[in-house]
Amino acid sequence: MKRAAELPKPAKPPSRASERLPVKNWLRTAATSLALVSVVALGLRLAGAWDYQRQNPKQALSVIPFLFESGDIAVSLATGHGFSSPFRVPTGPTAWMTPVYPLLLAGVFRAFGVYSFASWVAAVFLNILFSTLVCVPIYCAGRRIAGRGAGAAAAWLWAIFPNSILLSFQSMWDGCLSALLAATILWATLELAGRERARDWCGYGLLWGLALMTNATLGLLLPFLLGWLAWRFRRQGRPWAPRPALALAVVILSCVPWTIRNYVVFHAFVPLRSVLGLQLWMGNNSRAQAVWLGAQHPIFNPEERALYIRQGEIAYMRAKFRQAVQYMLAHPRREASLTCRRFLAIWAGGTPFPVRDYFLNHSSWFRGVLLFNLLAAIGALAGIVALFRRHSEYAFPAAVFPIVFPCAYYLTLALPRYRLPIDPMVLLLAAVALGAGFRTGSNH
Repeated sequence: MKRAAELPKPAKPPSRASERLPVKNWLRTAATSLALVSVVALGLRLAGAWDYQRQNPKQALSVIPFLFESGDIAVSLATGHGFSSPFRVPTGPTAWMTPVYPLLLAGVFRAFGVYSFASWVAAVFLNILFSTLVCVPIYCAGRRIAGRGAGAAAAWLWAIFPNSILLSFQSMWDGCLSALLAATILWATLELAGRERARDWCGYGLLWGLALMTNATLGLLLPFLLGWLAWRFRRQGRPWAPRPALALAVVILSCVPWTIRNYVVFHAFVPLRSVLGLQLWMGNNSRAQAVWLGAQHPIFNPEERALYIRQGEIAYMRAKFRQAVQYMLAHPRREASLTCRRFLAIWAGGTPFPVRDYFLNHSSWFRGVLLFNLLAAIGALAGIVALFRRHSEYAFPAAVFPIVFPCAYYLTLALPRYRLPIDPMVLLLAAVALGAGFRTGSNH
């Protein structure tokens, strides 16, 4: 008989910790899955659109969402009258906005009919597709900036962000496409840093050209991001000018056909769009409000529309620009107040009085959207601080989006859809702040 010491020892039962490990790994894999977050983002937007169309008559959805400048120009294009008439009446050629999104809507109208429910469905589906695809560049950019966890967190925040869901089916504007292009620009900028292949820089220039032909305001970011890329080359001891200059040349060439068209039509230099004068005036006159209500806009105001038709688009915009500048110089205190209120409206999701409106409005949905926007703004600021404290090489290009882009609207008009193009980067920075907070908490 064997001695007890020589008998085989019974196998140890698996510990609870080892049993939980596969589950923990599976949850981590699921939480950082780009495919999963994209499916959730798509599902939330489709569900929101389905509920929205269920609550509104099909006849209304077929017409009302398209009764604004982008839809009116698209109708003009689809009916063979060219890029013109932004106010539902024949007013002649326009450079009210750059051409990509109206051309896209015009294609929808040609395929499914002008002012049809099928056209609304198709236009909403495109917006939902663009909004869902934002998850890809923001995930990749976040992974490069702060790791896979930050990229996944940014994508999840975008997937559930109320503005990005609502505006995909409530707004027939370029916001969702602009958000996709802006997020892709950030990703491409980070990936391009240090590369020298001319083909890559030409592609970067074409991306910028498409972005400017979709949303001209994105052009505010171009000198900062190109300047950062040039600085990276110089820091690495390589020639800093040739590749950014090549990209800039491609950007300019991409815009030249549109600029030539505008010069031929208006006999004036309009590189991208003509509407700055009106926007500045609507936000800066004796009747201006912190949040735009639309009463002075030519699309709603028959007197302004008649003046626009009588003077012509370029003369009208120049006159409005002069009036706005004169008013701003003559009323500096009121201008400071309007600017501060517009700042709050941009970052609070549309209200210049977030604290008051939070307590006066008893809608839990309104309060939730307001809080989400405010927390996203605070998180973005914390993310910028965290990146600069960490001396991250990507701090500058990430911070440029929320710092520079909204400046155009602090001086003109404030609407939630105006911020949508940079919201992916706002949420990315908030994700960076969350990651920094978790790391700090785990170290204590």
